[in-house]
Amino acid sequence: HIDSVRYDTVSPGLLGMEKVVSSSSARRAFIKADEAACVSWLTGHLYRSYGPLLETPWILDVDTSVKPLYGHQEGAVLGYNPTKAGRPSHVLHTYIMANTRLVLDVEVRPGNESAAKYTMPGLWAYLDGLPRSSWPCFVRGDCNFGNERDMHDAKLRGLPYLFKLRQTSKVKTLIEEVFRRDDWTPAGQDWQGVESRLQLQGWTRKRRIIVLRRKLKGDMAQTGALPDPGQLQLLEVEAGAVRRYEYVVLVTSLTEPIAALAQHYRDRGDMENIYDEQKNQWGWGGYTTHDLKRCRIMARLIALVYNWWSLYVCLAIPKRHAEAITSRPLLSTGWGNKPATAGKPRSPSPPCTPRRNTSGAL
Repeated sequence: HIDSVRYDTVSPGLLGMEKVVSSSSARRAFIKADEAACVSWLTGHLYRSYGPLLETPWILDVDTSVKPLYGHQEGAVLGYNPTKAGRPSHVLHTYIMANTRLVLDVEVRPGNESAAKYTMPGLWAYLDGLPRSSWPCFVRGDCNFGNERDMHDAKLRGLPYLFKLRQTSKVKTLIEEVFRRDDWTPAGQDWQGVESRLQLQGWTRKRRIIVLRRKLKGDMAQTGALPDPGQLQLLEVEAGAVRRYEYVVLVTSLTEPIAALAQHYRDRGDMENIYDEQKNQWGWGGYTTHDLKRCRIMARLIALVYNWWSLYVCLAIPKRHAEAITSRPLLSTGWGNKPATAGKPRSPSPPCTPRRNTSGAL
């Protein structure tokens, strides 16, 4: 992306720059840079890109994503890698303002540090640095965050949460118990939900649990194939037809009805779109250096440019979000020339003064 705009002769002058450096120069520039100073500068500018929005109600999404590595980089170790098992990787720990396509912060860690215990200390430090009026309505995440430590820390801070639970043996037992209940309520998009309470091993108390189920359709319903091999194959026969369901189990401290909570968690799926954009269209998935310091600096720098571009595109196309793959060619290919006389830039023309006719009218 740097090399694609390197030879632009118009934009640098408009932005007060002499030129656009090459990608190799950018890499070398950060070798001797102080990481703490760079992080302070980048997080400050990230805050400027979304800070005013924190005064309105918002939701905090927290998640991790794996970046496979090919070569010898610091932190390139074996860890959880769902797409390329056995491949060394880095892990991107990300905090995002939900449904705005704005990144609050990102931290790059070695591939074996994908667990929530490596994510949450940075998240709590980030939130503790904000005024209470700027805190989110609640935080939500996948099953990586549905554990006693993170829920207890959220409760101590008075921050509601919505997390997904892994389908452990006790969770599966709960699904079996509620399977025959007749108080399942519509939860939107063909999902049904029911509420219960559960205390898992290691939890200090019972918590509110939402069990969601959806009837499988097509080939999965006929063959019994399920999206997740760990899902229960509980069957229901009605009018000679066999029904099979897929299940999602949520744990929350929110008091909203089941349908609202189900929609909240479905909205979290937008995180995957952001990761897709950042990794495949902006560079999170490809920028590597031998040292981890420059990877961390560049990950935040990419996030900052991504925020700027998201805001710019939102002003140009307000009705929908346009991904970079379509919006960049559309909005960044304008051509222009700086007027010059005898090889020197021409001074801007003075503003015109309206002339008056003899009657005094403009």
